[in-house]
Amino acid sequence: MISAKTRLLLATPLLALALGTASACSSENADCALTTGSCTVTFDRGVDAKASVLGVDAQLVEATDSSVTVKIGGQNVTVPLDGEEQSGNFSVRVKSITQDQVVLEIATGVTVTE
Repeated sequence: MISAKTRLLLATPLLALALGTASACSSENADCALTTGSCTVTFDRGVDAKASVLGVDAQLVEATDSSVTVKIGGQNVTVPLDGEEQSGNFSVRVKSITQDQVVLEIATGVTVTE
């Protein structure tokens, strides 16, 4: 059993990482919303859309009515609508695809529990 003090010591660097990446979230033709361990990115379609979130670069490569190809951390991954795929240490989920925008959730495997 892990003591409360040990849990706090383990959680502090993770919390600092999550808070530190909030200021590092930047984008071009995209919007970012950061939460602990994940980021929702809304890419504009039809333009060169990029975001830097959670310490990794993400770029919209292609979007159809049923899937999205995104380059994350230098690796292309195609994700179906309402589906999820892994790209390195990240999980990429397509939340929605419209004529004008693509909404993705990019998450790490890092979680903080009490």
